[in-house]
Amino acid sequence: MLAPDEIAIRAVELTKAFRSGSADLVVFRDLNLEVARGERLALVGESGAGKSTLLHLLGGLDRPTEGAIYFGLNDICKLSANELSEFRNRQLGFVWQIHSLLAEFTAVENVMMPLLIRGQSREAAEAVSLARLDEVGLRNRATHRAGELSGGEQQRVVLARALVGNPSVLLADEPTGNLDFRTGEMIMGLLEDLHRSRQLTSIHVTHNLNFARRADRVVALEQGRLMPLASVADPSRERCSSSERGSNYV
Repeated sequence: MLAPDEIAIRAVELTKAFRSGSADLVVFRDLNLEVARGERLALVGESGAGKSTLLHLLGGLDRPTEGAIYFGLNDICKLSANELSEFRNRQLGFVWQIHSLLAEFTAVENVMMPLLIRGQSREAAEAVSLARLDEVGLRNRATHRAGELSGGEQQRVVLARALVGNPSVLLADEPTGNLDFRTGEMIMGLLEDLHRSRQLTSIHVTHNLNFARRADRVVALEQGRLMPLASVADPSRERCSSSERGSNYV
């Protein structure tokens, strides 16, 4: 296990079940996960395995049926709805496969939203948002509405919006899933560069194995279990069980 001060996120005995008719549909049970500060973790698995569900729990967008999720020493599962909303706004950045931009607003207005929700003035929010658009190479498209942007440009706006609040953790769910190969490669490169330059802790859900292999660590969610995969730095290693690591954490 990691030392306590090395851990950014720790999920303990997570269980998630949904009510389906008269029975409970258990997505996964008793999952344990530790993510180190500054780590870039890729989460892979078949469709329907529960990857997005797990990411939503880690991001405070849903609550587990059982278990705890610690950011540092704080269990976010114990936060009220308002406290959780403020935590997400200040600590987390989200990038989704579906860009979820507001079509009637410009690129810079979309990026500004988290800061306006935080209570910043429009002038201050716009200045920071323009800087984030510049960081993803879209300053010249700041006044274009979302529908006037290409798919890759829209995803870069989403990335700028995710970073505008200066989060410590970036969560991405299939960030290149709707993009062609070339554009997806560009977005992957941006995610990697920004992870390093901003010293983020990042978790990426992806079906793109090339993307996954570029992460610091790859974990697969299979049949309700998290399985560590061979290190990218040492591709000769075989898949190992969590017991081989001397812990029930992956």
